[in-house]
Amino acid sequence: MNIVCDKSLLSAAIDGVSRAVTLRSSIPALEGILLKAEGFQLTLTGYDLEMAITTTIEANVREPGEIVLSAKLLGDMVRRLPAGEVAVTTGDGGNATIKGGVAEFDILAMSAADYPDLPNPGADRTLCLKAGTLRDMIDKTLYAVSQDDKKPAHTGELFAIEEDKLTVVALDGYRLAIVERPAAAQKHIRIIIPAKTLTEVNKLLGEDDQDVYISANRRFVVFEAGSYVILSRLIEGEFLNYSNVIPSGYKTRVILETRDFIDTIERASLIITERLKNPLRILFDKKVTVRCQTNLGKVVDEFDALIEGEAVEIGFNNRYLLDALRNARCDKVAMEMTGPLSPVKILPADGSGDFIYLVLPVRFKND
Repeated sequence: MNIVCDKSLLSAAIDGVSRAVTLRSSIPALEGILLKAEGFQLTLTGYDLEMAITTTIEANVREPGEIVLSAKLLGDMVRRLPAGEVAVTTGDGGNATIKGGVAEFDILAMSAADYPDLPNPGADRTLCLKAGTLRDMIDKTLYAVSQDDKKPAHTGELFAIEEDKLTVVALDGYRLAIVERPAAAQKHIRIIIPAKTLTEVNKLLGEDDQDVYISANRRFVVFEAGSYVILSRLIEGEFLNYSNVIPSGYKTRVILETRDFIDTIERASLIITERLKNPLRILFDKKVTVRCQTNLGKVVDEFDALIEGEAVEIGFNNRYLLDALRNARCDKVAMEMTGPLSPVKILPADGSGDFIYLVLPVRFKND
């Protein structure tokens, strides 16, 4: 192989596909990037047996071929080369030469024959979304994905694809996040996508108005975003029937400034540590009053809000409540409550239906 390409394009491509490269593997080739040169293009692939990321850049291909190079070493070398063109060549001795300006590296290369074949997903194109829409849906829900492997289905997000809409759901047993957007889909399908895949997809999405094509079947999902193709295995299992846990009414409704609530919780959280995890006591009456007490001290704080219905005091895990408020990304939210031990619903105050969050209360020890 003998190619010349732009250093900035190559460095960005290496960074992108490296997100799917495993740091340690029983298959040494999987710690590297597969480079394939043909025509006027260089294709780079990273793969960890669960997710693959592929991208293609322009290159002057003087001699076609394919090799595998250490992802970390290649990335570090190219990043430190001077701006301009980079040449990558391979010789008969199993080494590769990377040259930029007067700097030249000679490193060990692995055979492309040792690189595992990517699965053929056989997935039909299912829907198209704007990158900004998909990014927003992932941003608003990813925080609620479970970190507990005991329920593998909840370590990913449910993508419920219907003819006219996409619903994305995440939950971990203590909170629930739902976002729904209009979308024209070619088929109905419910799939569970690993959180790791969605994290990397989010980082590789381009401008907000760029089209992202999603293809899916029962085993695989494929995202085509700009120059990147991200292929991922899906999580098998049953996702909770989330619609059954959403309260249909309320006895207390509060409209408040999101920033005021976040600031108040952050102040109260100063006396909460990993070892001292007492809940926040929040009273919704004429004002919102936040109390907390641990061995470090005691805090009482309050702020104004528009409150209708019955007064109620509820215990909250400070982190779960903060996560929901921070990811709401709107100036005002509405909180709907049916009692001190029932799930609390958090919605946009403007009634847009942009998202629905649920947070489970914490029972006080003396209750």
